[in-house]
Amino acid sequence: MRKLLTIPAVLMLSVVTLSACSSSDADKPKDCPTYKSGSASDSVEVTGKFGEKDPKATFDKPLEVKADSLQRTILDEGEGKYTSDGSQVEAVISIFNGRTGEKSLSEEATLTAGDTQTFEAFRAGIECVRVGSRVVTTVSAKDVYGDQGYESLEIKATDSLVIVTDVVKTREPIKPSKWTTGAPEVTFKKTGEPVLTLSGKAPEDVTVKVLKEGTGETVKAGDLVTVNYQGRTWQDNGKIFQQTWVEGGQPAQLNTSQVVEGFKAGLVGQKVGTIVMISIPAEFGYGKEASAQNELGGKDLLFVVEIKSIDKAE
Repeated sequence: MRKLLTIPAVLMLSVVTLSACSSSDADKPKDCPTYKSGSASDSVEVTGKFGEKDPKATFDKPLEVKADSLQRTILDEGEGKYTSDGSQVEAVISIFNGRTGEKSLSEEATLTAGDTQTFEAFRAGIECVRVGSRVVTTVSAKDVYGDQGYESLEIKATDSLVIVTDVVKTREPIKPSKWTTGAPEVTFKKTGEPVLTLSGKAPEDVTVKVLKEGTGETVKAGDLVTVNYQGRTWQDNGKIFQQTWVEGGQPAQLNTSQVVEGFKAGLVGQKVGTIVMISIPAEFGYGKEASAQNELGGKDLLFVVEIKSIDKAE
């Protein structure tokens, strides 16, 4: 399945345990990860314009960080709302090598607070912080990338990492509308392949219609899901651009946090065994602008998805 990746691969894959935190801030979420500051994170000074990919971090080299001792310091607290579990957070993330002081990476990224498919070291920069904040996280490189380090970034397993995160803005999770009238008619071939008859215009919002209610487990953000699907475009009279219901085809396995936003919104909350129809405006699909590399840009999408099975997020 085509993917609209919003998270650089270098930031992906880890697990964190959430615990309750106390706060005097009335608008702070009740359930927050517990991240403590320490001598390493407190020692880092950062200069540079907020939200741009050119910050400079100053600290004593080599910066000593023990294994299993992630630290987080909020250098500058913003004035916006707190991020909460499930928030889509747009941030600028910069990684500095604690051994050399050199910047290894600086990227704009969209992360989901609470998404266990993102390394804890990077989630720490966006979780339970106010929009507009600049956050420093220090961590052992081995805790993030294992014994192999990250060769292409010249990061050794024995190095420490200084991660600077500018929390630029948030988008709350999409809440799909339910189709009441005007939904495409759907029938099914003996093979299970759906046949759609479109009428009217595409909905303005992400809109879902459950065609068959399943009885299995409920899909959550970050789950690895096995599905059959058929994708069409509204602008091309419902032309199919991709599907698994073909001769010799196999169900697709995908992570709900690594697909386009509208597809994720249509799946999360559904049960295994469900067949659901999802209409996705271009904004929450492949973007509003088409290009040679993104031929589905600017098009409203229509999916029929059968949820076969699920591997739960840990």
